[in-house]
Amino acid sequence: MTNPRAIALRYGRGQLECALPAHAEILTIREPGHCLNRASFLAGLHRLLPQVLPPGPIAVVVADKTRLCDYPIVLPWLTEALLARGGDPSRIVFYIAYGVHARQSDAESLAAYGPTFADYRFIHHNSADPEQFAELGRTNRGTPVRVRRDLLTAGMILTVGAISHHYFAGFGGGRKLLFPGLGEREAIFCNHRLFLDPSLHALAPGCCPGQTEGNPLAEDLAEINRLLPPYLSLHGLLDSQGRVADFRFGASYDDFLAACREHDALYRAKVDAAYDLVLASAGGYPKDINFIQAHKAIDNAAAFVRDGGELILLAECADGVGSTTFLPYFELGGWEATFDRLLADYSGNGGTALAMMAKTKRIRIALVTNLDEPLCQRIGVARISREEACQRAVFAPTCAVVENASLLIRARPQADHIVA
Repeated sequence: MTNPRAIALRYGRGQLECALPAHAEILTIREPGHCLNRASFLAGLHRLLPQVLPPGPIAVVVADKTRLCDYPIVLPWLTEALLARGGDPSRIVFYIAYGVHARQSDAESLAAYGPTFADYRFIHHNSADPEQFAELGRTNRGTPVRVRRDLLTAGMILTVGAISHHYFAGFGGGRKLLFPGLGEREAIFCNHRLFLDPSLHALAPGCCPGQTEGNPLAEDLAEINRLLPPYLSLHGLLDSQGRVADFRFGASYDDFLAACREHDALYRAKVDAAYDLVLASAGGYPKDINFIQAHKAIDNAAAFVRDGGELILLAECADGVGSTTFLPYFELGGWEATFDRLLADYSGNGGTALAMMAKTKRIRIALVTNLDEPLCQRIGVARISREEACQRAVFAPTCAVVENASLLIRARPQADHIVA
C-alpha cells in the first residue's frame, strides 16, 4: 500500500478511524444547503396551515427513534405555530408511528422528541390491537386499509418526518407515517408481501430504493394514500450527518413526490462498474441502532459490489437485532423454504430476512459490529475487527468507501422512476 489515507467512519454514537489504500474511491453525496431556522420554518408553516384551525383534535404524527428528524428543535416551533392560531395544548396529540416496530421507553422518547414529550400527550401506536382500527377500503392488490379510528375524528392531521430511500418501498417518510406507521399489523404485512413476486419466485424486481413507478409495493401505498383522511406534511431533507437541512411543506401526494425527487438527486451515485470490495458505514446512530435498521445500509451498499465481491459494513447494533421475528427465518432451511413460508403467511421481518439471504448468495458480507459471532454466522455474515476491515481493503483490486450507506444508493440505468 502506498500513500495510505485515514478516514473516520461513524459507528454508533462515535467514530472508527480506518486506513485506506491509495486506490480506494470515496463515494460521496451532494450535501443539501442548510436553510433551516425558526423563521423559515414558521414561514413555511404559515403558508401550509389554515388561518383558523378546524375544531377537534390536532393529530401530529412523528416517526420513532429509528427515523429521527431533529424533533427536539422543530416540535417546539410547530406547537408555537399551532398555539398562535388558537390551538389549545389539550387539543394537540402526538402519535408515534411505530408500524410494527417495538415501543420505545419514556427515556428514549424524551431523547427523540425533547421537552415536547413531557409537555404534550404522546400516543404509542400498537399495530396489534385490532379494536383501535377502522377499515377504509381495499386496494386493487387486496390490501385492507386499516388505520386508527381516532385519526378519523381529528380536525387536522400533520405528519412530520424525514424523507429517505427505502429498500423495498422506494421512499420512507411522508405517506408511510400514516400507513404503515399508524396501520394495523396484518394490513401492513399484506402490503409488505408485495415485496415477493410469486411468478418469479423471487423478490419483486421493481421493489428498489428510489423507485415508485413499477414498484408494486409503492404503487399499493399510493393507492392507500388516496383512501386516507386528508393530512398536511412536513418533509425533512437530511444531510449526511442525519441533521435536517430544510423542510418541504406539502398538502398533496405530488408534494411528497417532489420532496422525494429532491432527496433522490442528492443521494444517488453513478458508478460505471461495481467494486471488488466496498467498505461502508451504516451512518452511525440511529441508523445502526440495531441490525434491522442497519440492513437498509447493507442493501444500499451491496448494490455497489460486483457479484462474488465483498461488502464490509460498520454497524454497532447496540440494541441487537431489533426484532424477535427476524432470526427464526434462518432456521427454515434456506431461500426456497423461507420464500414459500412468507408467501403463505407474511409476518414480522420476513422480507428483511429474505432480502438478506439474496445478498449473501450473491456477495460476501462482513460486519464490524457489537453483535456476537454466533449470531452473525446464523445470518450468513462474518464478524471482523476494524483492523481486519482495513487490511482487506488494502488487498482488494478495486475498492470504494461509503461514508453513510443509509443515504447513498446506486444510480440505475432507468431515467426517473418517481412519478405520480
